[in-house]
Amino acid sequence: MSEEIDIQQEEVNEELYERKEFVISKGQEPIRIDKWLQASIEGATRNKIQKGIESGFLTVNGKIVKSNYRTKPGDEIVLLSLINPEYTELRPEDIPLNIVFEDEDVLVINKVPNMVVHPGVGNYTGTLLNGVAFHLLKQNPTLSEEDLPRYGLVHRIDKNTTGLIVLAKNAEAAAHLAKQFFNHTVQRKYVAVVWGDVEENDGRIEAHIARHQQYRKMFTTYPEGEIGKHAITHYKVLERFNYVTLVECVLETGRTHQIRVHMKYLGHTLFNDWEYGGDKILKGTVYTKYKQFVDNCFEICPRCALHAKTLGFIHPKTNKEMFFTTDLPDDMQQLIDKWRRYITNVKTID
Repeated sequence: MSEEIDIQQEEVNEELYERKEFVISKGQEPIRIDKWLQASIEGATRNKIQKGIESGFLTVNGKIVKSNYRTKPGDEIVLLSLINPEYTELRPEDIPLNIVFEDEDVLVINKVPNMVVHPGVGNYTGTLLNGVAFHLLKQNPTLSEEDLPRYGLVHRIDKNTTGLIVLAKNAEAAAHLAKQFFNHTVQRKYVAVVWGDVEENDGRIEAHIARHQQYRKMFTTYPEGEIGKHAITHYKVLERFNYVTLVECVLETGRTHQIRVHMKYLGHTLFNDWEYGGDKILKGTVYTKYKQFVDNCFEICPRCALHAKTLGFIHPKTNKEMFFTTDLPDDMQQLIDKWRRYITNVKTID
């Protein structure tokens, strides 16, 4: 077995794939690529590796190869592998889905609030993927349940984030979409309400993101880059309400909680984001009338005010550019309208 000269792994947290890079050493004897990978990756089975190779998740020197390819010294191997979510069984459930687009290869859904994307600890049922499994099995009863999670989910959004998410309906589509997400070529725009009056009309936030060292369910920024994964968010102000701001965020990378963490780093925590302190009055007075107004806003939008508004990608079969956009959900629209009226009334009184 070879000495691995260079192995790099980059976790893609919002996306569900990681990239593994290998370089074959000079003394390596020729060996089938599937056997080499099985011996090189802990816990890998030959069957899963072969499925991944057949689906186009592997390249050698930039080209897709077959399982019987024999390695040569100096070969540069790149493998995209699924970061398995925490579930082992996917139970199909008849859950209403707001399907925006569907064909033989992809499924685009507008996710509602308070819906977890995939089963995991504490959320084994009622997730988006449970509903997708039911939907796909209705179309094709012979579809293997083992294939549903592997060939469906290529990225995710938070439980309380609403908006667009794309799923693959076959292995080839999954490989194609996963590469687009990993290479950051997918177009994604989010709309958020954040605390405070954002100083600049637009800007770029660049700060590494990793788990908080004290609160393990949270993430935080490491601006110097000594810890965590590289992350970039672009933002633009859409409307100002003195105490809160409506912003558009474009992801250049896809880290877990990226917008929430980056906007907090900028000093503008997302409105009603309880995990990061946005469920308290962060700007404005603490007098009774204003406090009551904010509490009413929290009731109107009882979640983090974040919506995945647009999604663009290259169709895995036709190679045509696909672009989708959605209206703001009712809770966020009502929240924005309420702030508009409040600021108008304050200016009238002044």
